[in-house]
Amino acid sequence: MSFIVWVAVLGAVLLTLALTSSYLRWMPVTTSAVCLALGVAIGPGGLGLLKLDIKDTAIWMEHLTEVAVLFSLFVCGLKLRLPLKDLRWRVAFGLAGPVMIMTIAGICLLLHYGFALGWGPSLLIGAILAPTDPVLASLLQVNDARDYDSVRFGLTGEAGLNDGIAFPFVILGLLFVQQGGNSDAWLSGWALKSVLWAVPAGLFIGYWMGHGIGRLTLSMRIRNADSTISPNDYLTLALIALAYVAAEVIHGYGFLSVFAAGLGLRQAEVKSTGDARIPAEHLVQPIVGHQNVEPEAAVHGDVANLPETQVAAGIMMGDMLAFGSLVERAMEVFLVTLLGVVLVGHWDWRALVIALVLFCAIRPLCVWLMPWGRLLEGRQKLLIGWFGIRGIGSFYYLFYALNHDLGPAAATLCTDLTLSVVALSILAHGISTQPMLARYERRREPDA
Repeated sequence: MSFIVWVAVLGAVLLTLALTSSYLRWMPVTTSAVCLALGVAIGPGGLGLLKLDIKDTAIWMEHLTEVAVLFSLFVCGLKLRLPLKDLRWRVAFGLAGPVMIMTIAGICLLLHYGFALGWGPSLLIGAILAPTDPVLASLLQVNDARDYDSVRFGLTGEAGLNDGIAFPFVILGLLFVQQGGNSDAWLSGWALKSVLWAVPAGLFIGYWMGHGIGRLTLSMRIRNADSTISPNDYLTLALIALAYVAAEVIHGYGFLSVFAAGLGLRQAEVKSTGDARIPAEHLVQPIVGHQNVEPEAAVHGDVANLPETQVAAGIMMGDMLAFGSLVERAMEVFLVTLLGVVLVGHWDWRALVIALVLFCAIRPLCVWLMPWGRLLEGRQKLLIGWFGIRGIGSFYYLFYALNHDLGPAAATLCTDLTLSVVALSILAHGISTQPMLARYERRREPDA
């Protein structure tokens, strides 16, 4: 298909979403579900306006999904303002670590014993489907930097961390598929390079790069009195790119580095503004109508009465959050529409069983098995157990596997099951997200 057709279809989808947004907000459906339906309608199973060959486009699709995940991870990091010593981080660490690993094991066992798949493909598909998605789960994430609700904070931290932590298990699955059961020669090397080194290296270099560049940027803008005119979109692009490249150069995980860079930048804002209770971006540009913005924040809308440090930090953080979220939403629309285009040709009925067991048994059980103590109540465990949305992160790992010597049979199996399960996640979670969150918010208001 010509480039003109692709641009025309994308423009039509965006226009449809823009015109119907006021209606969609009152309906129990997410933008992703609408884009999926539109993709099916314009694909080979509908009007036939667009066609897409997964094999021919695997390379550029890997990079496209990678860019989408990078922007989303960076925004996730910017939203999380709690210090790392706060106990609520245990929820995010527990979900991104033990819960995800148990989920990989659960999917692997289901595929091997339930569908008689080999251990290699079972492990690889489990690693692809286990991480929750930072792009499609935007409704579940924290509303702003002062939203410390355990459910939203935990899901946001999980989405930021587990896309990188899943990487070594995707590599492990690929090695099993390529090398077979003879693991003596490469298993120790995998554990050393892909787990013990790559994970902490990515987190460390990203965090301190974000923190250092944040402090340096604020210092230079205050010194040169250019807090309100500096191009923060350039800074966003630069920090994402440099954090990613720095981690990859030392063989760390770029996903973790970019998420940690967002965290480090947020902590630089906290320290530069003297640990102010209200995030700097609220002081210079309060969110109109937001239920979590206290009345005193509106008083500070006049930046003339604020210290220069808070003005610089507030404008920087507000611009970066807005720019990152814009790119994230645009990529979500495009990629989910493409999923709809190819879904009919790659549908696998086994995904119905896999999705049912994953969404309703494996994920909730893994969450309930964790010793959360007083960090989570029963209803919060239920919500977190259900909201394990699969999406763009799984796409990236799928295309990464397709581009790294995955055999034809295994490639077809991974493609069909991944695309089908992600589509079912978009539908099931898309229909249930808004009603369940609204009910949860109403019930926790008296406690707030």
